[in-house]
Amino acid sequence: MRERLHVDRRVAGAFLIAAALHAVGTALIPGYSAPFAIRAMLVLASLLAVASIGQTIVVIVGGIDLSIPFLIGFANVVAAELTGRGWPFALVCLLVAALALAVGACNGAVSAALGVHPLIVTLGIGTVVQGLVLLWTGGFPSGSAPAAVSAFVSIGGTTGPLPVPPLVPCCLVLAVLVALVLARTPFGRRLYALGSNPGAAPLALIRPVALWAAAFALSALFAALAGVLLLGFTGSAYGAVGQPYLFQTIAAVVVGGTALTGGRGSYAGTVAGALVLTEINTLLIGLGLQPASVQAALGLVIIALVSLYGREPHIRTTI
Repeated sequence: MRERLHVDRRVAGAFLIAAALHAVGTALIPGYSAPFAIRAMLVLASLLAVASIGQTIVVIVGGIDLSIPFLIGFANVVAAELTGRGWPFALVCLLVAALALAVGACNGAVSAALGVHPLIVTLGIGTVVQGLVLLWTGGFPSGSAPAAVSAFVSIGGTTGPLPVPPLVPCCLVLAVLVALVLARTPFGRRLYALGSNPGAAPLALIRPVALWAAAFALSALFAALAGVLLLGFTGSAYGAVGQPYLFQTIAAVVVGGTALTGGRGSYAGTVAGALVLTEINTLLIGLGLQPASVQAALGLVIIALVSLYGREPHIRTTI
């Protein structure tokens, strides 16, 4: 119970930080709280939240996934290319999802079975995926987003009486479902158990290799989903569209209070972290800072938070 309250305080703190940043932006920047600006921030935060689902799952189990930006780019390019060649979009999504699941499962299985740190495995396999996409397209991807996908993520779109595009309420529903799966299902409890104490997990009939493969497969699947959504957001294929998400997905997880040592955290915190990062980016850009300065400021925030959280003992030492 004490651990649960500790996590909840972190999540509440992240949401309070996001609210405080919005108040500061409203006070300092004209138009910061205009309806269009708020819709834009909600869309950007939703895209980051979707991309961070898998990173949250992987970090809870005790790993880290550096292949996310490569899989985002892979899904973005493949979806655009095949749709442009006349493939039915539903079939394209099924193919992209199947390939992403296979790549993710390979990441987790290789790392767990061979005892290789996931940082190395995911970076290596992600680079291979990126190289194969470049070979397939010759470095010049073509195609465009289906109109339905563009409308789904359009900043100017609405959802019935709601003045936001369908992406935002759908992301909210997805967040609730992910949070419930992590907190209320045997699969979620096994993730926390393995992340808390990898040595004792097999004694509880948990299969580490299979669970790591499942966790990384889900990470790849949600990264691919983010890639398809970004195709609708940008309107065209771009192989490097996922590069900013390498830093941002990890940052969202950390800001939301999930421990990089595994076994502790929640997806609600990651959603709060995505809001915080979106607010910081928008605020700093609105104040006239250059992109390099924005990155430096974000880096300082993450270093401060990691230093703070890293001083706490691993959860298995408190059991």
